[in-house]
This record gives sequence, C-alpha cells and structure tokens, in this order.
Amino acid sequence: MNNNKLKITFLGGVGEIGKNMTAFEYNDEIIIVDAGMTFPDDDLPGIDVVIPDITYLLANKDKVKAILLTHGHEDHIGAMPFVLKHLNVPVYGSRLTLALVENKLKEYKDIKMKAIAVKPKNVLKIGSFVVEFIKVSHSIAGSLAMSITTPVGTVVHTGDFKIDYEPIDGVMTDLPRFAEIGKKGVNLLLCESTNVCRKGYSMSERAVGRALEEIIKEHSDQRIIVATFASNIHRMQQILDLAEKYKRKVAFTGRSMVNVSETALKLGELTFNRENFVDISKVEKMDDKEVLIMTTGSQGEPMSALTRMAAGEFKTFKIKPNDLVILSASPIPGNEKNVYNVINALYKLGADVIYDELADVHASGHACQEEIKLIHSLVKPKHFIPIHGEYRHLKTHKELAMALGQEERNIILPSIGMQIELGPNSIKQSGFVTAGQRLVDGFGIGDMDSNVLRERKQLSEEGLCVVCVNINNVAGEITSEPFIITRGVVYADEQESFVQDAKACIIASLKEADLRGVEPSVIRQSLRRNISNFIFKRTKRRPMILAIVTLD
Repeated sequence: MNNNKLKITFLGGVGEIGKNMTAFEYNDEIIIVDAGMTFPDDDLPGIDVVIPDITYLLANKDKVKAILLTHGHEDHIGAMPFVLKHLNVPVYGSRLTLALVENKLKEYKDIKMKAIAVKPKNVLKIGSFVVEFIKVSHSIAGSLAMSITTPVGTVVHTGDFKIDYEPIDGVMTDLPRFAEIGKKGVNLLLCESTNVCRKGYSMSERAVGRALEEIIKEHSDQRIIVATFASNIHRMQQILDLAEKYKRKVAFTGRSMVNVSETALKLGELTFNRENFVDISKVEKMDDKEVLIMTTGSQGEPMSALTRMAAGEFKTFKIKPNDLVILSASPIPGNEKNVYNVINALYKLGADVIYDELADVHASGHACQEEIKLIHSLVKPKHFIPIHGEYRHLKTHKELAMALGQEERNIILPSIGMQIELGPNSIKQSGFVTAGQRLVDGFGIGDMDSNVLRERKQLSEEGLCVVCVNINNVAGEITSEPFIITRGVVYADEQESFVQDAKACIIASLKEADLRGVEPSVIRQSLRRNISNFIFKRTKRRPMILAIVTLD
C-alpha cells in the first residue's frame, strides 16, 4: 500500500443497525474500533446472535495492533469473545466498557483480555496512530468518541452519542474539544446516523427522571415494576434515587440487570445504599408501597423476566391488579409486536402499564438532526462518511451534510466489506474484502450458507417426513408395510388418507425396481426422490425426507 494512504474497512454497522466494526490500516498496522453483534431475523432459525465476518482481519492477523471500544452496548462489544479468540491484542476502553466485556468472557474460560482502561482526554500512541478519547453522552456510562491522528490527517469517530445539556453524571459531551480538533483540521468525520431522520434535539435523560418521579408520586400505593435496558446506568441511577427518596426497597431481576448493576456498583458508576436492596424472593411478603422492582424485558424478549411475568410463568412472584408496570424504553424496530404482546398480557392480568406512547419515560441515547449538525459544524471535516445506520439513515445523513456545505464528491456511503482509501486531500473507494455475517448458536460459529442452516429453514418452513421400510435384498422383496411419520406437512384431517397414498406410492415404486443385492444407500436415495415427488404433487411442499432402510 502507498505510504500516504489510510485504508478504512467497514466490517459491520453500515447499511444495518448493530454489528459495528471498523478497521483502520496504515502500512503494516491495523487498529479496530468496536466489535459488536446483532440479533438474528426470523429467517435464521436456531441462531442466537450474529457477528461480523472477520476473515479479512484473520488474513492480516500480524498487522492488528489493538481493539478500541467506544462503549459497552452489545452492538459494539457483543462479538468480543469471538474476536479475542483469534486476535490476542490489547483492548482499550472505559472502565465500565471493559468490565462488561470481562463479564461476557466469564462464559469463555479459555479467552483472556489484555484490558487497558482509558478516560476522556487520554492520548495513546499505537504505531502510526495517535488516539485521543473524547467524552460523549449516551445511554450508557463510559461512552467515548475518538480522534485518530494518522500520517494522512485526523479522523474523528463519534461512536454513539447525544448532546445532553443536563446529563446525569454532570459531564456534557465535550463540545469544546470537538471544536479545538476541528480548528486544527480534520480530514475525515465518521459520524453515527441512528436518529438522523428525527428533527430537533433528543430529550434529556434528566427529563425522563422528572417524568418517572411524577409517576411514582401519583402511584404511591401501588407496587412498581420498571423495565428498562440493563446497560442504561444513568436511567438506573435515577430510578434508584427515586426509590430511596420515596422509601421503597429495590429488587433486581433478570440476569443482565443483576450483572450490570453489580458491575456498575463495584466501579462506582452507580451509587446506592445496599441496605435498600432486597432479594426478589421477598417482595411478595412486603407491602406494595414499599417495593420497586427493576427488571429486564423492555423489548419483549421471549425469555426475559418481564415476558415471563406477563405470561404468569415467573416463579418468584405474580403480577396482580395493584401493580404498575413502567416500560422505560422504546421498542427497537422489529420488536414492536413482542413489546405490545407483553403490554396486552400485563393489562389482562389487571396491571396498569405506562410506556413511551403514554408518558416521557424514555429518552434515546442517539443524536437527532440538530445535534448532528452541531458536530459537523464544530469538526468541519474535509471528507465525511456516515456510519451506524441502515441505508436510509446513511442517505439522509449524506443529504444533511451536503445541506451544511459538504461537497458530494467528498462523501462516501459505505457498505459492509467496502474499503476506503484516504489520502491527505483525497478519498475514494478502493474495493471490497470478504465480509458479512457469521452466525452463532450453541454449537459454535457457522456460515450463512451452511447445510445446518438450510436444513433448519427447510424444517421450519416445509416440515419433516420419515419413511421406514424393511427389505429382503436377497429375494428383492418388501417384507413389511412401509412406516411413515410426518410433521408439519399436512393437516390432521388429511393425515390418514395422505399416509395411505404415500405408502401405496412407496410400494409401487419399490416393486418396479430390482432390489436384489442393491445397497441400502441406493434404495434410500430412490425412496427420498419418489416420496419427495409425491409430496410436492400433493402439497406443493418440499419437506425434509429421512429414509430408513433395514435389511432382513
């Protein structure tokens, strides 16, 4: 590579929400920003999470010098166990971010992390890169933007951010530092795009606290259950403060809520009198007005604590008519149906429910248009690449940048696998590398085109048919009536006639063949072909066929 070019490779987080991962490469050195995951769509049965394909990084393993983390959300750290398994390099991030990664690594005993905690304004040198960390507000503590100085100029990477003028931790997004860096000259801005379609400003987190306080005061005689993101430490802090103010004991439930709260308390990111905590098993014996429960499940996740409460399947306590449930979160796109199913189920149990359509009980952690415009105006980059969003977000962000005076020829809309070459006064797409999705389930990591996934999809969409026959391949005869089981192929009232016709088809096809001395594998292949053709003509389906041949 030319000595005066910086390569930027997008391995995730562009053209999609989640799975954020970007590599910066100069000569023989690579630094990685974030390694996130996302959750699978419905067309990926049995898959737990989706992570970036790091084939390119593995091919250049010796070049990778460090991983830099902007913050501790799963879409930015969720792939870390799988990346660290292959890339044993130093990892830089805030104390909370690194602690959350360490929590994840407890499930992987053979994976260790060289963790180096950093703070805003810290500057570190990694080969040709000089990285400065910048304080930004977001919906999780310890969030950082980065100014990456390279031989071709400075690159500013915002990470996820918002501009909150009254943040819970009292420290605003460091706008003066963005301005100072902008005055020195910025070659490229990489800015998040999640809320770029929303006009105006994002709501302050403190405004959510005020709304929650009004609700808690108005429902002083009810047991209160608050569902929110476990990672939103500032939201959690406000709820804990309100519980203490209104003399309620707090119980945590949901594994991630318990883990994150314990980690944040140890690090001092959460402050609360431990004497006010109570075990979830004790709340049924307490007066309703003395209890506040914090739980996971604000997105209607099938196995979350709140979903199980709504279904009456939570062992520790039951939802009752005097309960108030507050969903202090907005549904992530795609989760709306699950969330409203939970809300409906809670209403049916007699609970009162308050959610974002009824009150200001949630504030996004992502910048809206006016905040994004401010960052562009302060940084004044030569070149610009929108990141962290679906294509519609990236396109809208491009148009916003152009309205602010950015020339179209200096903007690139990225896609996964795209490589950009940045020079001191130029930017261009230089090609594509192997990139995309890797699928993770209980068996490990698989590919999109794996046989296992294809078989799962076939089972879920087309059903299963098992055919068993006994053959005497000396005499070349069928020695018993074929046995057939189907699942998901035909409705119950059709089952009997379907099985009888299928048996007749099998017997007819086998009688036409000379079975003497034929290997069972050949008979199985013939069986699968014939029964598959029969089922398709009958149902227009192609179920998975399992053919079992035994020899007498």
